[in-house]
Amino acid sequence: MAPDPVAADVVVTNKSSAHTTADDLGLTDREKEQSCGWGRFTPACLQCCNNANGVLLFLCLFSFTQGVIVNGLVNVSITSIETRFELPSSNTGIVSASYDIAFVVLALFVTFHAGQGNSKPKWLAFGSFSLGLGALIYSLPHFTTGPYVYGTGQTETCDIGGNSTSQDCSSGSTGTGLRNYLYVFILGQLLHGVGGTPLYTLGTTFLDENVEKTNSGMYIGLFYAASTLGPAAGYLIGGQFLNIYTDIDLGRTGDGLTDADPRWVGAWWIGFLMCTFLAWSITIPLLGYPKELPGAAEIKANKESEAHVKGGADVASQPDFGKSWRDFPIAVKILLLNPTFMFVSLAGAFEGFLTSGLATFGPKFVEMQFSQTSGWAAMLCGFVVVPGAAGGNILGGVIMKFMKLKCRGMLRLCIILGGVCLALYLVFLVQCPNIPFAGVTQRYTNSSVDPIVSGLNLTSQCNTDCTCQEEYYTPTCGADGMQYFSPCHAGCTVLTDTDGTKRYHNCTCIFYDSVASLADTIQGKCESTCSTMPVFLAMFFAIMLLTFANNPLATGATLRTVPDSQRSFALGVQWIFVRCIGTIPGPILFGRFIDDTCLVWQEKCDGRGACWFYDNAAMARSLLYLTVAGKVLAFLFYSFAYLSYKPPPQGEMVKSTTQASLQHADELATVTVPGSNGVSNKGMDIESTEL
Repeated sequence: MAPDPVAADVVVTNKSSAHTTADDLGLTDREKEQSCGWGRFTPACLQCCNNANGVLLFLCLFSFTQGVIVNGLVNVSITSIETRFELPSSNTGIVSASYDIAFVVLALFVTFHAGQGNSKPKWLAFGSFSLGLGALIYSLPHFTTGPYVYGTGQTETCDIGGNSTSQDCSSGSTGTGLRNYLYVFILGQLLHGVGGTPLYTLGTTFLDENVEKTNSGMYIGLFYAASTLGPAAGYLIGGQFLNIYTDIDLGRTGDGLTDADPRWVGAWWIGFLMCTFLAWSITIPLLGYPKELPGAAEIKANKESEAHVKGGADVASQPDFGKSWRDFPIAVKILLLNPTFMFVSLAGAFEGFLTSGLATFGPKFVEMQFSQTSGWAAMLCGFVVVPGAAGGNILGGVIMKFMKLKCRGMLRLCIILGGVCLALYLVFLVQCPNIPFAGVTQRYTNSSVDPIVSGLNLTSQCNTDCTCQEEYYTPTCGADGMQYFSPCHAGCTVLTDTDGTKRYHNCTCIFYDSVASLADTIQGKCESTCSTMPVFLAMFFAIMLLTFANNPLATGATLRTVPDSQRSFALGVQWIFVRCIGTIPGPILFGRFIDDTCLVWQEKCDGRGACWFYDNAAMARSLLYLTVAGKVLAFLFYSFAYLSYKPPPQGEMVKSTTQASLQHADELATVTVPGSNGVSNKGMDIESTEL
């Protein structure tokens, strides 16, 4: 089709004045609607961003910020928040799942409403604002609580014949009330979910609508890659902040508390404040985009339908379908009766179950299993998870592009990658033995190495007269290689402090070279001699790479198996399956399983608080059972999707393309306007071969 004369004028005029607006150029109403700007302010200098590449840039920034907050900072701060606010892992699992609860509540409304011709960019802008507000609220508990108290006032050494000063719960004390901040964290996560709802439904379809099919996989892969770079930054930056004491105005220089101490709480809240302003800075550019980019109608007309042959394409292709809420039940029914769509959605749900659980508690597993600090464990997970996830998304997009995969090919590759990944989950057999812990994993006397089988008993004959407290965990490592709950529980009576390093002497519970009086301890946990962490991290990287390579493949298959008019709505319905079956129960179930492996709990008047010490072998077994079960189910559902898919005959595909061309014939006369940079706005049209 020959270029519209008006289009040529647009290019020339744009070059002459960067401040010329759409009204000054005398554009048609449709051309004004497709201009980039805010209201009547549509300067020509902005039109260079009014294409798929510009949209991709801001969607990548949005997904990056969302990844930093939801999949980075929230996960990194889990251990610190549990310790600071006395929460068990099952409670922090609920916090993590709140993001997905908000998504489930809003997804159908947002995707169906946007499918009625409403502006997807406006919804995306609303999402970025909500994301920033959620981050602000998530950080509030730090500012509304007093300084962190971790037991510095207790008697550390053995005071034979003294009076116990342990908490007296019989006096009506109800605890510190810190656990009530659980609801503030839940509110923050709910707002994060409100912000993320349009991102991966409307954002994905808005990209797909504005690029050729040959480039769709690459664009979606880059979009998802940015979403995985966010967690990388969240893990790395959050890990650095955890090395700073939470009360930065007070500091910790004289009491010997270091980040290696299990009582340490880092400055988990700083990252959330930073991301508040980052998310809000994306809102304004997204508000400037039109609901349809120049060239979108032509791209849509040239696409062939690959919808499942009995997937309701005839009904959904009617011009007026989806314009009224009366079509909502029919739209849902069409998707629910599409077996390929349903099986892909169920497979994605169990993939989400695994990734959400591992993302939430992965740093905690590394910290506890390999005796790392919370900050370093977070950074290690960032070094492994982020390159693996980002590389996987890019790999999946590249494979889609260069192998020119159709829907059946995408599903076949999902099955292959899932099978390989299933075998790799045996990595959880790689584990470290527990550090010997007196009264927890071993008896108090080092003359017997038999583990304790009758339960926790921190009191022994050697410390029974010491009136030791159990309210605060003050681990100390003895010269015998045994870890003790506190210096008092080790029977130590003398304390020396040299340059902030505390040593305890005359410890009656420690038998070293058969001379108890010469034995001493040093503040902090005993170091682990386990050397299996590099093996675990290498295999975990491979798991992340293959798991996230499925993302663009599964998304591409979903978009190809449903009618074009239902793409946004289909992703919304699919994400509801993923949330309800996968990412909502995932963190809660993972947290519950991890809680069941706890050996030493923080005991408070109002119940149990955080866990101080876990059974490494039991934790590894629990994660092995959960991951293998989830991956087997995902593998089976991808297989069912492949077997159930029935592509339309070639004649039907041509017919669908012809109908789309006729439907948009009137639009094509006004959408051939090049961008102000002289480049077509429909994306890089490298070749016409379909995916």
